[in-house]
Amino acid sequence: MLESLRGQTAIVGVGQAGLGEANGFSEIEILAQAASRAVRDAGLKMSDIDGIATSSSSATMWAMPVVEYLGIRPKFIESTMLGGSSFLAHLLPAMQALASGQCNAVLVCYGSTQRTAKFGRKEGVRARALLDPQPYEYPYEPLSPITSYALAAQRHMHMYGTKRRHLAEVAVAARKWAQLNPEAQKRDPLSIDDVLAARMISDPLSLLDCCLVTDGAGAYVLVRSDRARDLPNKPVYVLGSATAVWNRQISSMHDLTVTAASESGPRAMAMAGVTHKDIDVLELYDAFTINTLLFLEDLGFCKKGEGGSFVENGGIAPGGRLPVNTNGGGLSCVHPGMYGIFILIEAVRQLRGGCGERQVPDADIALVHGNGGTLSSQSTAILGNQCP
Repeated sequence: MLESLRGQTAIVGVGQAGLGEANGFSEIEILAQAASRAVRDAGLKMSDIDGIATSSSSATMWAMPVVEYLGIRPKFIESTMLGGSSFLAHLLPAMQALASGQCNAVLVCYGSTQRTAKFGRKEGVRARALLDPQPYEYPYEPLSPITSYALAAQRHMHMYGTKRRHLAEVAVAARKWAQLNPEAQKRDPLSIDDVLAARMISDPLSLLDCCLVTDGAGAYVLVRSDRARDLPNKPVYVLGSATAVWNRQISSMHDLTVTAASESGPRAMAMAGVTHKDIDVLELYDAFTINTLLFLEDLGFCKKGEGGSFVENGGIAPGGRLPVNTNGGGLSCVHPGMYGIFILIEAVRQLRGGCGERQVPDADIALVHGNGGTLSSQSTAILGNQCP
């Protein structure tokens, strides 16, 4: 039973590097910087790491050069590639490896120089077509991935009366959180009118409905809970974890307004033994503003079609009904290709209580939700600062 894994492992170290523009550094170099910081934050040495979980959109065998570069010899290796949700999906296999005794300390890590790498959009589309075939979409050369998310947004508007103003509320809330985060890349004021007036990219999504394009690396370290108590920082326990995939291409979704988060969320919460009322902070993968509305609904924080009204009037901004994307999200903080590891790092920091101005008072339990592909892979984790 998965419930037997509840609270048996803990995140004991986190690290980031190269946020924004990592000029002069490669992906693997900033990954190593973040990894070193996470291991040091955990009170460990790189030689203590005997498990690795990593993936990249730029290499099919990414784990091997990472192992080589870090100089480790892991007994557990996980490199499943599910897009931006990968680093949340890596949680459950790592938990199982630790619980079985296969390894004692797992490093989950990612790095990307998406912003500064010398790689044009056309070349990127061609590379993805080879590595990630989508036969019913790529032949038409969509503006991927935004075209897909715009399609979902249009459908949500058609079915539920959602307005562009509701999407703008998501962007403005993210910016207000970012203004409290010194690491965020965008901290200038942003209004609803600014979002509505921004250049249209793929109707109904404007430039300010889209995530940033940045460099960045992130890492975290997992150990068994009995060992975590002896390490220097406050452990953050993994209470639940679940991943669901229903499709790869947006054209294969049965309903453009319902994602596999509606499966992964309930499974993760059941494993953790928590309800929505227990969640103090919510970190969602907001590659586009429509994501936040869809995930609020699919994860059960409001009914389907009510995401727009849920976020109105600063509902998810600082001081609102529910703290969502407290670092500023992919919309205003950082987004280096695959963003999932950064929301998990933010959740850990919130549960540790060290987020300064943006700290959510009395944060005990966080829900973190990652998305990959075009609303394709969905992975949900429940974290808590108490071991059950």
